[in-house]
Amino acid sequence: MFSLQNSKFSKLPSGYLLEVSKAPSPEELNRLLSRCNSETYASHKLAIALKNSFCNLSILEEKTRKLLAFVRITTDQGLNANLWDLASSPGEYQREFLAVLIHHSLLIIKKKLPGCSVSVSAPPIALKVIENEGFIIDPGGIRSMAFRIR
Repeated sequence: MFSLQNSKFSKLPSGYLLEVSKAPSPEELNRLLSRCNSETYASHKLAIALKNSFCNLSILEEKTRKLLAFVRITTDQGLNANLWDLASSPGEYQREFLAVLIHHSLLIIKKKLPGCSVSVSAPPIALKVIENEGFIIDPGGIRSMAFRIR
C-alpha cells in the first residue's frame, strides 16, 4: 500500500484503499473500463501493457477488493512519463478517486523520475481534476492525436 500524504487530493474516503504494488487482472480492468464507457482491450494485450508499465495505481473497496478506479504510468525513464487508462467508476466518489490517482501518480513521478514531462490521456470528467493538479489543457491550441492500428 502507498502511504497517503496530507493533501486535499490525497485522502480517500473511509473504506477505500490505494494499491500500487499489485496491478489488477486484465479482466478486472476491462470491467472497470466498460463501466466507465471507455474502450476495452484484448486481455492478452492488456496483460502485456500492465506488466510493462512503470507503475499501476488502483483504488479498491477495502472489504470486497473491488476495483473502482485505475491509472497506469509508462515512461522512457528519462524525458517522458505518460498516464494511461485513467478511469473511475461512476458514483459518489468518482471525481475524488480521479484526484487521488492523478495526485499520487505525480508524487511517484516527481520522486522517481524528476524532470520528466508528464502527459495524460483523460476522460472529460477528469479535465477539472487534472487542471487542478497543474496540467495545461491544449496549450497554444495544440491537440494530441492517436492512431490505432487495426
